[in-house]
Amino acid sequence: MDFDQLETFLEVARHASFSRAAEKRFRTQPAISSQIRALEEEVGAKLFDRSGGKVALTAAGKVFLRYAEETLQARRVVMTTVQEMERVPRGEIVVAANEGTCLHILPEVFAEFKKQYPRVGVSVQRSEHNKILESVIDNSVDFGVVSLPVTDTRLTIVLIHRDELVLIAPPGHPLARLESVPVAEIAKFPLLLPKVGRTRDAIENMFHERRLRPQVSMELDSSELLKRFVAAQVGLGFIARSNVAEDVRAGVLAALPIADAQFRRDLALVFRKDKALSRAALAFIDIAVKLKRPSPVVSSC
Repeated sequence: MDFDQLETFLEVARHASFSRAAEKRFRTQPAISSQIRALEEEVGAKLFDRSGGKVALTAAGKVFLRYAEETLQARRVVMTTVQEMERVPRGEIVVAANEGTCLHILPEVFAEFKKQYPRVGVSVQRSEHNKILESVIDNSVDFGVVSLPVTDTRLTIVLIHRDELVLIAPPGHPLARLESVPVAEIAKFPLLLPKVGRTRDAIENMFHERRLRPQVSMELDSSELLKRFVAAQVGLGFIARSNVAEDVRAGVLAALPIADAQFRRDLALVFRKDKALSRAALAFIDIAVKLKRPSPVVSSC
C-alpha cells in the first residue's frame, strides 16, 4: 500500500466513479481499476460495490476512507513541517476559485506571491461555489475563494475583496447614457443571465420583489461569454464591477449602478479550521488581504 493508491482510492470515493477518478488522476480507467484491486487484495476486503452500474463504498470502504484521509493529511503535515525547517518557504499551495475571480481578482495576488516566494508552486483550479467548498472540506485544495456568506462551521473565513454587481450594456445602448438604472427600466430589455448560482438567485429575487418579469434572452455559464455577448448587443447583463473594469476603460462596455437595488459582493479566502497552515500559505493570505485592500476582517463561522 502506498500514498498513490490512497490518493486514487479517495478520488474514486469522492466521485463515485472510476472514469472520473481516472480524469482527475490523468490516468486510464484500467490503471485506476488495477490500483483499487491491488488495494482490496492487500486489505483483504472489497472497498467498493460495483453492482447495478453504480460505484459505492462498502461498509469496509467507509471505514477505510476515514483512515485514508487521516493518513494523507498526516503526510501533508509532515511534509510541511520538514519544509518549514528551511529558511525559504517551498512546497505548493492549491487555490480554487470561479472564472471571474481567477481572471480579474487573483492574478496580481499570484504575481506578487511568486515574486516573493518563487520556490513555492501555485496551482489554480477553476470551479463554482459549492464545488469549491467541497474541495476545501475534502482537503483537495488549500484555499477556496468564494463569495460570502459561507455558513459551514468547519471553515475559517478571511475577507479579501469587496465588490458590487452592476448592469452592463453596449456603449450605444439607450440605458448607457444614464448615471444609474431603475430595475423597472432594466425589465424592458432582453437579458443575459448566468445559468445557476448566487448571482442568478439574487437577480431573480430582485425582479420578483418588484413583481416584474425579466426578459431572459440567453443563459450562460461563463462571465467572459456574457461580456462578449453584451458587447455584441445580444442583451444586457449583470456582473461584478471588478470583472468589467478593463472593458469599461477600453470603451467596449458601459457599467451602470442599479438605482433601486444594491448587491454587495464580498469575496473571501476560506480554509479548514483544523488545517495546519504553512508559512507560504500564511504569506499568501497576507498578500491577498494587502493587495485587495478591504477592511481587514478575519472570522470563523
